[in-house]
Amino acid sequence: MRFTDEDRARVAQAIATAERQTSGEIFCVLSRGVSSYVDVSLAWAAAAALLLPAALIPLGLDLAWIGGDGWEAAHASAQAVGVGQALGLYALLQAGLFVGVFLLTRIPPILRWATPRGLRRARVRKAALQQFLAHGVHVTRERTGVLIFAALAEHQVELIADESIHAQVEEAVWADAVAALTRGLKSGRPVAGFEAAIEHCGRVLAAHFPPRSDNPNELPDHLILL
Repeated sequence: MRFTDEDRARVAQAIATAERQTSGEIFCVLSRGVSSYVDVSLAWAAAAALLLPAALIPLGLDLAWIGGDGWEAAHASAQAVGVGQALGLYALLQAGLFVGVFLLTRIPPILRWATPRGLRRARVRKAALQQFLAHGVHVTRERTGVLIFAALAEHQVELIADESIHAQVEEAVWADAVAALTRGLKSGRPVAGFEAAIEHCGRVLAAHFPPRSDNPNELPDHLILL
């Protein structure tokens, strides 16, 4: 998803327009993805390598046929060699499964499916909080900053309001803003989604935090791309 200078200007204009009606501040961040989720791929690969070959043995998996000629040797030393070959082939099968499943889960749609929703939500939330703190959204004069955060790879949207807003506005009020941005992202119109979410946040903030006689712009009015 590509953002042009015109797209960023539209988001900046939406923020400026919303903030003229309130003493609150709105800050927007769009992330390509908040984690590589390599640990998730490794977990699936390890589980497949450990469990699948073992699960196939009761179903009749016999590794002796690989490279065998169908003859059996009854001598003890020959049997020992056969066991060693079977163990080696079992290990080879495990290694192949590990690599195959790992590579398979690196494909973005499959990785998203394989990653528990709760884990994705937790990591997006953590990344949003990091941006909230890193850009000083929490240090506005009246603690009236709002962060709108979207993670493309995770298909997740987070909205974080500072403590003064949180004390006066119920969390459910922000659901429309999150839904508007989510719809825009799903339909391939992220700028329109941000504009709608910003407009909603502006209305909520204006109702509770009207503009002051001195109403400085404490946070930059532009979209941060990560």
